[in-house]
Amino acid sequence: MPVRPAPYDTLIDTETWAFIDKSIAFYPENATSLDHQGQRGVYDALCKAFDAGRPSSVGVRDFTIPGPGGKIALREYLPGSGETVANILYLHGGGFILGGLESHDSICAEICDRTGYAVTAVDYRLAPEHRHPAQFDDAMAAFRYVAGSAGRPVILSGDSAGGNLAAAVTWATRKDDAKPAGQLLIYPLLGADTSKGTFVSHAKAPMLTTADILYYDSARSGGTSPTDDPSFTPLAAEDFSGMPPTIIITGECDPLSGDAPTYCERLVRAGGKAACFEEKGLVHGYLRARHSVTRAHESFTRMIAGYTALGKREWPY
Repeated sequence: MPVRPAPYDTLIDTETWAFIDKSIAFYPENATSLDHQGQRGVYDALCKAFDAGRPSSVGVRDFTIPGPGGKIALREYLPGSGETVANILYLHGGGFILGGLESHDSICAEICDRTGYAVTAVDYRLAPEHRHPAQFDDAMAAFRYVAGSAGRPVILSGDSAGGNLAAAVTWATRKDDAKPAGQLLIYPLLGADTSKGTFVSHAKAPMLTTADILYYDSARSGGTSPTDDPSFTPLAAEDFSGMPPTIIITGECDPLSGDAPTYCERLVRAGGKAACFEEKGLVHGYLRARHSVTRAHESFTRMIAGYTALGKREWPY
């Protein structure tokens, strides 16, 4: 058995280590020297290996909408009943340089099946070919399309980089006529100060390190991150008034986890509703482990309950 570094030897359970080991096995020894195309190939293979398939009752429709940089591909998931009371706009993770409609396909399909809500996934442009604000602009265009056509409450959501984009779009549209009914963020990138907090205490966490975060930020920005821009760094905003109910779910062993409570506190101080849950012993990317790790399965169930409440405009926290 590999040596497990402290403190993760005690924080992380056997099931989660098995998930980590299986994930790491996809990365070759020269992974750090791969270009973005090589990294995408590895990531896509990793996601495919953990893909659980779509529930048979879920219907899927692929289509495109006009975007600021050309057509944006969307994938809509509909519950078997064909009836729904809310929509979820889902923005995938992958450090702004990886992922797409296929990487998170079964995740979106299961969210649709378990909530009974329509889910729309967004194939936004990726860095470094398309730098900020390309990802934000595509996410904004997708939200405006769904909000303008759904006729139902729209919940913004996403994991990791997608959580960053969801938070940025929520803030930018919080006072619009067609504004989000809520947001549910999954281990999102919210802040930019990597010199403190969990960016330091979990700098070398399994699955995501602080060095990885800085690399992704540089690829997205082109070298200099605009840390005073809320569309890039959601915590850079000065005014959080008008924000909709917010739920954030993070993993304990993740350098991104520490900014979530700060973000929630700022929303509450501005008069909003926000709840933050840190899942013990879980690592970045654990959504892929929801069928193999008990803790991840329980966290996914918490997410489903959160989506359900936001779609019904309830606040149980």
